[in-house]
Amino acid sequence: MKRIPATGKVYLVGAGPGAADLITVRGAKLLEQADIVFHDALVEPEMLALCPQAIKEPVGKRCGKLSSAQQFINKRLVDAAKKYPVVVRLKGGDPMMFGRADEEIQALKEANIEVEVVPGITAALAGAASIQKSLTLRGVSRSVAFITLAQGSGTDPSALKGSTTDQPTHLPIDNPNADTLVYYMGRKDAARIAEQLIRQGIEKNHEPENNHQTHRHGPDTPVHILEAVSTSRERHWTSTLAELAAGKADRWFDSTSPALIIVGRALGQKDTQIESEDLQSPSAKIDDRLQDSHILPNGRRSA
Repeated sequence: MKRIPATGKVYLVGAGPGAADLITVRGAKLLEQADIVFHDALVEPEMLALCPQAIKEPVGKRCGKLSSAQQFINKRLVDAAKKYPVVVRLKGGDPMMFGRADEEIQALKEANIEVEVVPGITAALAGAASIQKSLTLRGVSRSVAFITLAQGSGTDPSALKGSTTDQPTHLPIDNPNADTLVYYMGRKDAARIAEQLIRQGIEKNHEPENNHQTHRHGPDTPVHILEAVSTSRERHWTSTLAELAAGKADRWFDSTSPALIIVGRALGQKDTQIESEDLQSPSAKIDDRLQDSHILPNGRRSA
C-alpha cells in the first residue's frame, strides 16, 4: 500500500530559558507562522503571546504531576503534521538538552514527516550569564557537565501500561568527573547531591594518583542555585556544598519553579558577594517588538 506523504513540517523549537526575548530570531519567526504549537508546561505566557494566530496545546511534563505520556505526544505531532502546514513543538531551553527530542524526531521520521530542530539557549548558560560567572575559568575549571537525575520509565512498553503520569524514576547515577557541575531538575535531590559530592571528594583525597585532579568537590565548594532563570520570578541562593548537604536550601525552594544547581570552584573566584535573596532578572522586561513582527530577517534561510 502506497504511503500518503504528509504535507506539514514539524519544527522542534528551543524556547530558551524563559524570557520571551531570549528565543532565537528564527524561533520567533516560526512561532509567528505556526498553525499549531505544542508547548512545554514551563513555557512562559509571554512566549506564547508571540503566536496569537496559532492553536496552543500544552503537552508539558512536570515531575510528580499528571502529564502527557511521551508516546501520546509523538502521536499528536504526527497527526498534526498531516493536518497543518507548520507545526511547532516548543520546548523549554534547548530541544536537545534533556528534552526527549530524539524520541519525537524518530517518531516523525518513521511517519515520513519532515522535521527540523531550532536550537535555544539552555538554562545553564542563561544562569551563568545572570550571575556573571563563567562555567569555565582558566586554571580553575576546564570541564563542565550537565546532569539530571530524572530518568524516563524505560523503553519497555509494559513500563508505561496503565500509567498516565509518565513518572520519572531515580536510578543510582554517579556524579560526572568535571570541574563545574550543573544539575537540571535537582530540587528534590539537592541535599543528597551535595552529600554525595562531598563523600566522593573525601574518597579522592585518599587516592594518591588523583592528587593533581582539579575536579574535587569538598564542603567549601561554592554552590549557586537559580530558580526561574531570566524571568521576573528569578531567585538566587548561594552558599557551599556543606550548607546544601545540611538542608539549608530545602525550605527556600519554590516547588512551582524550575531550579538549576551549579557547583564548582569557578563560582567563587573574585566574586562580588551575592546574598541569598530574591533577585529580579535583567531580562524580565520583555521587548514587545517581538510581538509586533519587528524581527530581523534571516538572510540565509526563510522559516
